[in-house]
Amino acid sequence: MWAWALLPICLSIWAIVGTWVVYVIAVNNGSVNITEQFPYISTCGSYPPQSCIFAQVLNVGAMLAVWISAMRFQQIRDRGFHSHLNSVSLAMGLLTALGTSIVANFQQSNQLETHLVGAFLAFFVGTIYFWTQTVLTFQMKPRGSGRIVGILRFCFSILCTALIAMMIAFFAKSMPSEAAICEWIAAMILFLLYGLFSFEFYSFDGHFVHVMKRRITIPNEMQVSTVTLTT
Repeated sequence: MWAWALLPICLSIWAIVGTWVVYVIAVNNGSVNITEQFPYISTCGSYPPQSCIFAQVLNVGAMLAVWISAMRFQQIRDRGFHSHLNSVSLAMGLLTALGTSIVANFQQSNQLETHLVGAFLAFFVGTIYFWTQTVLTFQMKPRGSGRIVGILRFCFSILCTALIAMMIAFFAKSMPSEAAICEWIAAMILFLLYGLFSFEFYSFDGHFVHVMKRRITIPNEMQVSTVTLTT
């Protein structure tokens, strides 16, 4: 059903627009001063009133990310790819969503250590998640538009990895503005990577959760056999 394709698109639009709205509010009310240095995303969302919007944007985004990760896991499995990598990818996707929620609810001005843990999960584990999705995409031998999506996912993953490495390097060299710019671009790419799932979800017929019931063996259970008599 094509409507499933709207879910990743909604996440991308919601997250991109929401974070930039927070940036605009922070600049307008003087919470950040862009003439001194370009602010980190978390710096823009650390102070009220935009901190409330920041938390809501990321919490909703985290919820949608969990939903998308579960759907993608099931879609790959339904196509016959029962691999450990798919399970690992699901775990990475859920951890990414958890990190996003932590970033939203533990602002750096209040709980810096917890906030950094969330940022690690959101950026680093999030990048790993899309690398695993890139590998899984090509393992399914896509054709046509699916192959184009795989190539885009690969290119975006490389770019995101490079930006995170540059962000760390700039931060270590006490160049906060350059590091913040890298952070913003990396975040936008991660949001766009979620949006790419819309191409795979366009042909998604349904979303089901299966519960497997295993027969319990009772000790000393009487076994009944059927004997066929022939004359």
